[in-house]
Order: sequence, then structure tokens, then C-alpha cells
Amino acid sequence: MPARPRTSASATAALHLDNQICFALYSASLTMTKVYQPLLRKLKVTYPQYLVLLVLWERDGQIVSELGEKLFLDSGTLTPLLKRLESVDYLRRARDASDERRVIVSLTPAGRALKQRALALHDQVACATQCSASERASLTRQLARLRGVLKETLIDR
Repeated sequence: MPARPRTSASATAALHLDNQICFALYSASLTMTKVYQPLLRKLKVTYPQYLVLLVLWERDGQIVSELGEKLFLDSGTLTPLLKRLESVDYLRRARDASDERRVIVSLTPAGRALKQRALALHDQVACATQCSASERASLTRQLARLRGVLKETLIDR
């Protein structure tokens, strides 16, 4: 549906920084990352490395391209994260025997054990949001829906 022309006052208000959904998402993401940083320092991982671990804790033994799709990261960004996690013995990368072009990423025992420590971190972040579990779940669903709609918009171009 095409947008209808705005009055001068509404056009000006539309361009206020605090009225921009992009800025609300960007600044919330930056702030959330800052909440995670001191907690992740105890696990000796960065926020992007933590995201990789979350995906592997959900389903171990994924190929690099699957991780990239799930995390919206290209292999040029993902590979250094995986190398660093491998260097601290949280995961292993190995060529797929049936297709050597594919690299399978699997957790080590240390990487699997880290999951228990991460549970406490999750509770601390949940508390920091000052949202109920249902509010967090609803917000997560809304943001996932928005991401999907925006992704489809990009695909349609």
C-alpha cells in the first residue's frame, strides 16, 4: 500500500531519531551486547562466538554453511570465529568424509560443558531485561517475524 503524503509536521516527526524502528533495533542490540560482554568474559568468548555455541548446543555437528545461514553470517566472518573457538578447545572442525568441500563443526567435551555455565548467564540477562518470560518470548517472536518479513523484502528485489 503506497504511503500517503504527510503534512510538514508529521514528515518532520517521521524523521526524528527516536521514531526510527531501525534505530530502536540498533541501539537495543548494542545495549544488549554490552549487557552480555562482562558475562561472556567469564566464559572467555565474545558475543558472536557465543551465538555459534548456542547454535551448536541446539544441534551439534553442523556444516559451516548451516551455521552461517542460522546466524546470518558469511563464511568470511564465521571462519575466524570458528578458528578462535577451536583454539580454546570448544569445538572441532573436520572435513566431511563423503564431501570434502563441507566442513563439519562439532563441540568438544569442553564446549559441551560450557553450556551449563551459560545457563546462569541466560538467567542474568533475562533478569536484566526486567521482562517476564512471556514478554521476552513475545518480543522474540515479533522480532523474528520482522526479520523474516525484511528478509523476504530483500529477496524480492
